[in-house]
Amino acid sequence: MSLEIVQVPVLSDNYVYLAHDGASGETAVIDPAVAEPVLEAAAARGWTITQILNTHWHPDHVGGNAAIVAATGAKVTGPKDEAARIPCIDRPVGDADTVSIGGSTGRVIGVAAHTAGHVAYAFEADGVLFPGDTLFAMGCGRLFEGTPADMFDALGKLMALPDATQVYCAHEYTQSNARFAVTVEPNNAALAARVGSVSARRAQSLPTVPFTIGEERATNPFVRATSAVELGARRAAKDSFR
Repeated sequence: MSLEIVQVPVLSDNYVYLAHDGASGETAVIDPAVAEPVLEAAAARGWTITQILNTHWHPDHVGGNAAIVAATGAKVTGPKDEAARIPCIDRPVGDADTVSIGGSTGRVIGVAAHTAGHVAYAFEADGVLFPGDTLFAMGCGRLFEGTPADMFDALGKLMALPDATQVYCAHEYTQSNARFAVTVEPNNAALAARVGSVSARRAQSLPTVPFTIGEERATNPFVRATSAVELGARRAAKDSFR
């Protein structure tokens, strides 16, 4: 893996990521909710931010764009179907386009569901996925602008990636997702073991992200849904779950 990834916790439960290519010195920011902690994290490492990759238009993913661009001159890449709502966008992209961070090439995957133009970035040679708010540990994004069929299709695309792929999602939602997941699959031994591990990490205020595609195949009730109808029922149940 040539990309060095740094997780920057911001707001109440967001994760922003710095992805750095040491050979070229290029550094990308993925979904900057805010600017200052991200600029500080880059400066602490002597990194210069050269680009921003946005997965979707929500303010807690693009809120730092303008300030980072003003401070660094970074170029902004984001979903073409949401370009009008992405601050400072330079390059609109869609499914099957590519992006580069130095020598690392990422494939753009169209995953419209959480929002109407949402994309994910898969750096397959590096074994890294940035899914934004489409895939979470044991969960998936709310269907604000898409349908259960959209999410079923989107998750299917992400599950086509290798099991070892490291997933860097944008929120620390894992404990809530775990509590719901065990109500769906109470006899899933892999899920029970994972819930225990997650609880131990959160008790120490440690992140549960990244995780792997393989873990999701074994424990995520949305990924494991066999139809869009089943996924939709599970998403509706999660929306009202407390």
